[in-house]
Amino acid sequence: MSFIPSVQEPETPTRPALWLIFRGTDILVHTEPLHAPELPTGLEFPFPTLPLLRRQFLGHQDEQPCFSAEAEPSAPPPAGYDWVGLRSVFGRLPDALFWLAARAVQIMDWDRTHQYCSRCGQPVKARPNERSKECSACGFLAFPRIAPAVIIRITRGREILLARGRHFATGMFSVIAGFVEPGETLEQAAVREIKEEVGLDVCNLRYFASQPWPFPHSLMLAFTAEYAGGEIQVDLDELEEAHWFSLDRLPTLPGPLSISRRLIDDFVNR
Repeated sequence: MSFIPSVQEPETPTRPALWLIFRGTDILVHTEPLHAPELPTGLEFPFPTLPLLRRQFLGHQDEQPCFSAEAEPSAPPPAGYDWVGLRSVFGRLPDALFWLAARAVQIMDWDRTHQYCSRCGQPVKARPNERSKECSACGFLAFPRIAPAVIIRITRGREILLARGRHFATGMFSVIAGFVEPGETLEQAAVREIKEEVGLDVCNLRYFASQPWPFPHSLMLAFTAEYAGGEIQVDLDELEEAHWFSLDRLPTLPGPLSISRRLIDDFVNR
């Protein structure tokens, strides 16, 4: 399934649009026993009595128009539908639709939080030809915010370094991650985060893959690295603990949604 982003919605719809409707970060899906969740469709907005705060045109998925929309916080779901957490539909929606929903929730969050100019405080308007907003008073342009973060798998022979973040579910461990600071390269950020959080030196840093992370607006850039020296010294402001784990004694790991699990699984499979 191919997606072509756009901000210019079709003047005359020729096929029902796909509607990604959110209440906060919960998405509206059609749920029935024994059926996978389905997203609503319609030439027009399919729930005229559902109170909306705003909507956005996203583009076309396989030539089907796609919209996101934000319902009021107290809006009940229409009959036959339910509000469910975006994470909970991973693996239940087709992958292409899940990542379209991830894109939609980021654009919706940006639209919600950029109603006024950050320079002068005046209202802003969406520009017609690109995903941006312009202040009519001072001309300042605002684009969707993306926060780059690095995530690094560190190995030592047949061992992998895994750590527990302070916000993690009980018993769960993952790889090291952190946000890129202004003026840093991705590689510098990776080396700094490892040194700050667990006190280790690494070598053979290599790019692995990337993944948009819509909670709320990050781009995760994954790397692999090998242990080069040092003893584990945990930054207790960021982590609860960190250890080397052998492949036959791995702890509870993140779910398959995240690129952190892909990093770990790739090491195990190798």
